[in-house]
Order: sequence, then structure tokens, then C-alpha cells
Amino acid sequence: MSRRPDGLLNHNVLDADKGPQDACGVFGVWAPGEEVAKLSFYGLYALQHRGQESAGIATSDGERILVYKDMGLVSQVFTETDLASLVGNLAIGHCRYSTTGSSTWVNAQPTLRPTKYGTLALAHNGNLTNTGDLAELVQKLDADAPKNARGATTDTEIMTALIGLQDEKNVEASALAVLPKLEGAFSLVFMDERTLYAARDRHGVRPLVIGKLDRGWVVASESAALDIVGAAFVREVEPGEFLAINEDGIRSQMWATPDPKGCIFEYVYLARPDTTIAGQGVHATRVRIGKRLAIEAPVDADLVIPVPESGTPAAIGYAQQSGIPYGLGLVKNSYVGRTFIQPSQTIRQLGIRLKLNPLREIIEGKRIIVVDDSIVRGNTQRAIVRMLREAGAREIHVRISSPPVEWPCYYGIDFASRAELIASGLEVEEIRRSIGADSLNYVSMEGLIAATTIAEDKLCTACFTGTYPISVPTDMSEGKMRLEITEKVKSYEHL
Repeated sequence: MSRRPDGLLNHNVLDADKGPQDACGVFGVWAPGEEVAKLSFYGLYALQHRGQESAGIATSDGERILVYKDMGLVSQVFTETDLASLVGNLAIGHCRYSTTGSSTWVNAQPTLRPTKYGTLALAHNGNLTNTGDLAELVQKLDADAPKNARGATTDTEIMTALIGLQDEKNVEASALAVLPKLEGAFSLVFMDERTLYAARDRHGVRPLVIGKLDRGWVVASESAALDIVGAAFVREVEPGEFLAINEDGIRSQMWATPDPKGCIFEYVYLARPDTTIAGQGVHATRVRIGKRLAIEAPVDADLVIPVPESGTPAAIGYAQQSGIPYGLGLVKNSYVGRTFIQPSQTIRQLGIRLKLNPLREIIEGKRIIVVDDSIVRGNTQRAIVRMLREAGAREIHVRISSPPVEWPCYYGIDFASRAELIASGLEVEEIRRSIGADSLNYVSMEGLIAATTIAEDKLCTACFTGTYPISVPTDMSEGKMRLEITEKVKSYEHL
């Protein structure tokens, strides 16, 4: 008997020191005559880096919507048989990393809800900031329904419920009535039996792009997903834009006045290097960041190495600018996830070597510059420095391609809490001593913004500056389980 996929494969070098967890990936396709489920599968495959906990696809043949979802990676969730059963002319797909609600099957997406005008399926990338208020609104509109009947505890489920409960003539009118009520970050793809829809919050925090197939249209979180299905990049979905795609073509309208605040961390880490955001190639941007870092924090050394894969483009840029050779000093095993088999004490002490191992012949006797994207708690960098010293490195200089992360994100990235962020309580020199490096430098905020070539007032830099462009209510401090916490508190109140 086969085991259920666990969805535990991840990018973390140390599971006890998880880095910023990617948001989610969304994909939508309207393409009569095409195998839309398979197109969605490959699109989600390209977006796997944005979420590894669960995956799902919904399709429609014009009469009914079918949904299949499960915990695990895209390749674990779907078989050839599953995809063959998901027939239709349009589809949406989702790969999840939880930012609201537990990592459970009931919270996997797409969400599904019957409405008076058909069925609604919805997938969401981002994080709403007024989830509590919206949950109360759902209860007012549907007071007779059993509370939290589906057991889901996500802002996505609440959005789906709100759209389904509107007293409008169709899904499009209902969505346009609900969108102005949503605050926070959201890039949405959703569908009824005949039409594919997409919408983006007025700040455009999370990316969303449109592509053209020979016989249809594609909407996806990143342009890399368009490439894998053979869709030609058309443009980004504009902040505050709503799209409807069916046999009548593609229709666009603005539901809100745009106020762009694109997530700067997409350029640092979240997006695939082969993606384009706001007209900027992510790989080229990261190389420019590395060059800025070399200008701002030069050091005499023999070799520049990345922490794979997160630091690779910036390390290339640092090497190009400094003239110091670039090399591969660490080898990464990308196939190690958390395991139910507890390691022995011997293996536990080795820790990091499950994911990274040094090339001793490259490292030994050298002055090394190690480039990484960010420092969260510091445990990973501490382990890497120790491992490189054991491999014979003479000096270790750590360079980080983002400013110090001092504040959590409430717009769709699962950072550590502020208390856990090492930069929130320590100065750079104190962090250097903590991780054991010979020197430590971060790229400046000015350098990072310059590398993106995007105006500062069009970027969200909250995780570095603490300036949140979208208001954050106090209940957000309860974390991604806040809806579950609220439910538990209310149940205790009735005891």
C-alpha cells in the first residue's frame, strides 16, 4: 500500500532555522480543445518553489467543476489517471505554503463553493489583513449555516464564501462587489463553469501575469509558468485589475485605483530567477544586487561562493564586480525533506550536512566570500561558517544580498516572528560574532532598490524597514493560525 505524500520536501538548509517561506503559486487556463489539467500540472510544476505543502487543480467542461487536491508536491499529488479524469475547457491550479491556516488537507486549494448561479472555485496567493472582519461579515450573510462547516481556516475560504453569498446576477458581479472589501495582498484566479477570472489587489504586492496560447489564455503567478506551457508573455495583470476570459475573449476592468507596492523580496529570493516581474528579469536583478554588494562591502579574498541556490546570482554579480573568482564551494542535496525517522545523535550533530556539503579541495586554505540572500535566525549561517572552517577555510566573509530582516511580513510570506529575527535585536557586528564569520555585510537598502530599477515608492520594503504600506491590525500578531485561535477561544467561552 502506497503512503500518502507528506509535502515535507523543502528548501530549508536547517529545518530548525527555516528561511522566508515562499508565498503560493496560482495558475489559470482557458483553452478549449487543450488538455487543461495537464497544462495546469506543468504550470504548477514551474511554480513549485512558491509552495510545497499541498497542490490542487479544478477543471470545468462547461457543465460542472471537478476538483482534485492533496497534501504534497505537485508530482506527488497528481498521477496520469488523476489528470485524465479532470476534463474540461478551463482550469485553475494552486500550490500552497500556508500563511493563514494550518497545513492540512481541508485548507488545500482551490476552494469550492456552490452559489445560486453555479459553482465557484478559487485559488489565492497573498494574505489578507482584514480576515477577522470578513469572517464576521460571512456569518452575518449566512447566519443559519453551521459555523465553519467545512473546517477550513483560511482567508481564501472566507473570500470564496463572500463571493458566493452576494445577491448578484453572476460570479463576475459578485466578485466585483467583494473585491473592494478585501484589504491586504491577493492575486486571485477563480472560475465558474464557463469563465476564467483573475484579480489583483490595488497594490500589486504579489505578482500575476497573462500569457497567450494558440487556442487560449493563461494567467499565472510568474512568467516561468507561461514558458513551461508554451504561452507567450503578454503583460502583467495591473494592480487593481479584474479579468474575465471565455469564448467572448478577454475582458478587463479596473476595480480600484492602482497604488503599486510590489514586494521587494520577490527580487531577493521568492521568485524563480527565470521570471520577469515589473519588466525586470529576476536573475539580472539579483546579479546587480551582487555587484552593488561588492561595491559597498569589498574584501580581499580568493574565492566567491554562493549558498546554493538562494545566493547564486548575487554571488555571480559579486565575483564579476570584484574580479575575485567565482566557484562552487558547497554542494546541495535538494531532495531532503523533514523525515518521520529521527536521526541518530551522530547524524543530528552533523545537522546541516543532510542538505549541504563542502568541496574541501576548493575550500581548503582559501579566503572565502560566502553570498546568501538573507539571515533570519542566524542558525543556518552559523552552521555553514563552522562547516567551512572544518573544511579548512582560512577566512570566511559573509555577504548578504538583502538588508537585515527586522520585521515580519503580513502580505503572504511566512517569516519568523519579530522576536525570532536575529537582526531585530542585534547589531551587524553582534550578528557577525554570533555566526562566527571574519566579516559580515549586508547590501544597503538604497543599493537593493537601485538594483531593482524600480522607484522606492512603488515597492513594499516592510520586512526591512517596518513601514507597512497596508495597515496591519493587531490580531495579525497571532500569526497564521489566528482564525483557529479565535475559534478555540470562542468555544472556551461557551463552556
